[in-house]
Amino acid sequence: MSFEYLADPAVGPAWQGVLPGAPDAFFLRSGEGEHAQLFGDLFTVLLSGAETEGQFGVMTAQCPPGELIPTHAHDETHEVFYVLDGEVRVFVQTRTGEKTSRLLRTGDFGFVPAGLPHAYRVEQPSRMLGVVTGGFERFFQHMGAPTDSGEPGQPPFVPDVARMRTAAQEHRMQFLQDVTWPDA
Repeated sequence: MSFEYLADPAVGPAWQGVLPGAPDAFFLRSGEGEHAQLFGDLFTVLLSGAETEGQFGVMTAQCPPGELIPTHAHDETHEVFYVLDGEVRVFVQTRTGEKTSRLLRTGDFGFVPAGLPHAYRVEQPSRMLGVVTGGFERFFQHMGAPTDSGEPGQPPFVPDVARMRTAAQEHRMQFLQDVTWPDA
């Protein structure tokens, strides 16, 4: 297995500096942004909390079908799922404790507010647009690995447990191992 797609840690990713890091106008061409590989998914940050003064971040995710993403909750992060292409099943536990899921198809939208346990499973190869509370878009870079390539289909990057815990703590997120879903 080769790892030439990963950013050279000594140099940093080729995309470094593509986002202004301040609330200035800017534009990105197709395929541009800050890329990170996490498991089989390619995440690309298009707009970070640095550009929105911490208000929100925008990213895309290109995901192959796979296992259920572990159930988790964010202390302060609201999360938007907008499916550009494919099918993604989102599982959520409401504030009343009801567990439900919804299959999102191309053009469908979902919102999970901060504090609610949730998970998702990519049912078909998918592209999603995500909007999150500012700063959380960096989670995927911290738990995953920055990559120079914006192309999907790269070898998976599987973080060790310590890296997963550190990223979750830094972004005020908890993995909830004891939550199960009736239709998962």
